[in-house]
Amino acid sequence: MRGAGDPLTVGERIAFYRRRRGLAQSTLAGLVGRSEDWLSKIERGERDINRLDVLMEVARALRVSLGDLLGEPVLLEDDQKNDDVPAIRDALMTPHRLSKTLFGPSISPEYVDPKPVAHWTEAAWMDYQGGQIGRVVAVLPRLVKVAQQMESADVDDAYRRQAAAVSARIHHLGATTLSKIGEADLAWIAAERAMHAADMADDPLVLASAARSGTHALLATGRFEDALELGNAAARYLARRMRTGDPSALSLYGMLHLRAAVAAARHHERATTNDLLNKAEDAATALGHDANYWQTGFGPGNVRLHRLSASLDLGDIGFVVDHGSDVDTDGLPVERQVTHLIDLARAFSLLAKDQDALQVLLSAERKSPQLLRHSAIAREVVRTLYRRAPVTGGKKSSLLLALAERCRAVSES
Repeated sequence: MRGAGDPLTVGERIAFYRRRRGLAQSTLAGLVGRSEDWLSKIERGERDINRLDVLMEVARALRVSLGDLLGEPVLLEDDQKNDDVPAIRDALMTPHRLSKTLFGPSISPEYVDPKPVAHWTEAAWMDYQGGQIGRVVAVLPRLVKVAQQMESADVDDAYRRQAAAVSARIHHLGATTLSKIGEADLAWIAAERAMHAADMADDPLVLASAARSGTHALLATGRFEDALELGNAAARYLARRMRTGDPSALSLYGMLHLRAAVAAARHHERATTNDLLNKAEDAATALGHDANYWQTGFGPGNVRLHRLSASLDLGDIGFVVDHGSDVDTDGLPVERQVTHLIDLARAFSLLAKDQDALQVLLSAERKSPQLLRHSAIAREVVRTLYRRAPVTGGKKSSLLLALAERCRAVSES
């Protein structure tokens, strides 16, 4: 069911998995505390599931992942055909990672200088933030392999800590990128590797940064409570070790609260969400401006965007529509700008302001075609717009049809 080019709606996927499990509509509806009429309308496309926590309940009842119901793509291409996710999988899942006892004697570790690898890694991070996901996919296999080489080299404690810090950044990038393109299971492997390397680095900032990768992977799989727990634990850990006024620590501390706030909002915990957003705002005020320490893009503007995103998940759609266009995002990374535009388009769609939603999606696509076209949420919004669009002269809107085909939200004509 999963894969690029899958034109099914969420409701159609629910019906598919329900039938595959041999469940009647009444049975599945009962498992999630809803009426049979509600589920029937969802499956027929007459209404949408607007809350991710409700969709997660359905996924659990069907014993599938959140990604299975969202239809997240597993293939990614750009103009250079950078679509080699299998190469990332091979690099992450090499058997040599499983046991030093079994494979150690057969490996000849070679010294790798961590400094140029660190520069290479940060360049890839900038590509990610700039929306150039294909470039990141292209370099990740080599980066992961180099990280493994550094970790296997037995030099001295200082080298091991430096190599582990770089490895944590590489695997963090891998987890974040893989979450973005729908490879949630691989993202979890990368996040676990990032956290393990960060432990070895013995640096509070490295560990706090790596924890963000864990929240990304957990959010991608719908494990909102676990993401909230991890974000809060990492923020508490960092708070005890922060130097007063350190902009890097402030940025990571604030960003961990923002990630935890996203998890709380998706779990529909309004009071917790507001408390976490307020803590992040305090950190942003202390920082004083939007910056990009440790590739966080953190600052007052990013907090405002997260308030809007949380409002969307909490069901405050009108607030998002009224204020979503007022936030100045020019100083933020392209990735963050596009994520905000997708949220805004979703809000417009939920209020049936379809022309507004379409224009926002086209604006997001101009900023980063790859981020827009490989977003499961954006694809679902496009499907909804396409389903509701009037037919004039036997055809749908040419702009909408073209976007739907580029996003692979409908079958190409």
